[in-house]
Amino acid sequence: MSSKEPVLIANGQGFWGDSILGPVRLVKEGPLHYLTLDYLAEVTLSIMQKLRGRDPSKGYATDFVAMLDRILPEAIEKGVKIVANAGGVNPQACRAAVFEVLRKHGLTGVKVATVEGDDILADLDALLAAGETFRNMDTGADLAAVRAAVTSANVYLGAFPIAEALDQGAQIVITGRGTDPGLVLGPMIHEFGWGPADLDKLAAGTVAGHIVECGAQCTGGNYTDWRKIPDMAMVGYPVIEAHADGTFAVTKHEGTGGLVDVDTVTHQLAYEMGDPANYITPDVIADFTSIRLEQERPNRVRVTGAVGRPATPTYKVSLSYQDGWKSTGQLTVSGPDALAKAQLCADIVWKRLAYDGYEYGPDERMVEFVGANVCHEGIAIQEATQASEVVLRMGVKGPDRAKVERFGSELVPLVTSGPPGVTGFAGGRPKATEIIGFWPALVNKDRIRTKVTVESV
Repeated sequence: MSSKEPVLIANGQGFWGDSILGPVRLVKEGPLHYLTLDYLAEVTLSIMQKLRGRDPSKGYATDFVAMLDRILPEAIEKGVKIVANAGGVNPQACRAAVFEVLRKHGLTGVKVATVEGDDILADLDALLAAGETFRNMDTGADLAAVRAAVTSANVYLGAFPIAEALDQGAQIVITGRGTDPGLVLGPMIHEFGWGPADLDKLAAGTVAGHIVECGAQCTGGNYTDWRKIPDMAMVGYPVIEAHADGTFAVTKHEGTGGLVDVDTVTHQLAYEMGDPANYITPDVIADFTSIRLEQERPNRVRVTGAVGRPATPTYKVSLSYQDGWKSTGQLTVSGPDALAKAQLCADIVWKRLAYDGYEYGPDERMVEFVGANVCHEGIAIQEATQASEVVLRMGVKGPDRAKVERFGSELVPLVTSGPPGVTGFAGGRPKATEIIGFWPALVNKDRIRTKVTVESV
């Protein structure tokens, strides 16, 4: 049982590429017990799998290592423990890179844990032979339709392996794919001694993790009423003040920008939400309709009342597969009648390609006129026909790489063989890139084995 209460758990990054200043400032600007970092989206794992295929030492979130290089001495001195899913598809390589950072700063005796078992790509055929179907949760389709094209397969593990690593004294915990809220729930399980039967408490920890998983999205970032958010440049990243009874508060460090109120927290609660009464995780089914939010004081929202139900016997699996090719490019068309000229440019591209024998069906091609209400079609922000500049975005997709590649050859020539005012093209001729398809499925939990390893430098 924790000797400190409340336990302070912050999330400093919400995706691979989020600002490094989030975790740097969280460690520097206020008290903290745990710093969590969430790097993995579904497509990210496929990218990491490709990187590992080219180089066995890759396949993890390199941003994590660069960030640790900036914060580790101060974090270790302050006793801040770090939990991140930065391991991607290669947690061991990530740990090796972290050890190098520790050596660089002369930090010894620091225990680093890896949580593995989520990556089942190599076991996929054996699992299929054992009776797992991996049917698509959205379409019901059989995995056989794309099996040959699968590039990654990762189970969403729960929070208990993270707690196990912390129980063994880990100061840095590196995981692969797990649930986003599990990064926050794991430290709570460790600190408060919660078990699988503590359903309401596990639900509360899940709610807390969901609120902070996207970083500053609950402290004013990406907020509809953005004008009332003070000092967004120095927005404070969220801190959870957690208690053993499952209640918690959402706040941020004193003196930081941003805002924490019932509305900003509610905005994030609704993010990526299916049925709010049945938020399914490997650890618990949380009922988000049961919670109550209370503004205790400025920049502090108290959350109570979470209700949980027993977890399902299955894990969710994120599979990615190669789903064809795409090519996109853009250029700017300026001056009088910009929209009409951009429309002519698009027509020219399709006609020249057709002349050369390359036809693209309606579902294989894309045309957008940015500046003519393409994002909010029908909303009269301005008369599109009067726009003095429009960005023409065009693209194609399909299974034939050569056909997709050919498209890029006809966009650039518009600079000299199209209407006047064509400019702003950069980046070279558009190239064909892979389309990564997402295949959500389920697997029985008793087929999956997790492994926690703790080592010190």
